[in-house]
Amino acid sequence: MTPLERARGAIGARFRLHGRDVAHGLDCVGLAGLAYGIAVPRGYALRGGSVAQVSEVAAAAGLVRVDDARAGDLLLLNAGAGQLHLAIASERGVIHADAALRRVVERRGVPPWPELARWRRGED
Repeated sequence: MTPLERARGAIGARFRLHGRDVAHGLDCVGLAGLAYGIAVPRGYALRGGSVAQVSEVAAAAGLVRVDDARAGDLLLLNAGAGQLHLAIASERGVIHADAALRRVVERRGVPPWPELARWRRGED
């Protein structure tokens, strides 16, 4: 399965801060880990972090930072004051763990948050 297929399979899962599986809930970091089949950090604060920190985790997992856009890319978004957010790009928009809607959703169109970085597997 591709990262996009795995992310799509999680649509409807409930939102849970630090959640790591579909059955119990996911946050955006858990969704990224599930989609890419990678180990992701635990115990982080809701606000904080940096592009550099996320880049380190992505690089350690074999993801490569890219500039061109493709469905299935892992996106790092600036969701607000000190709040980073991860999402998976789709052909229609993004798949992400939406705290306000309390579930994983596919949001159509361009995300409302500025994109800070994007990654994909090195062989893709």
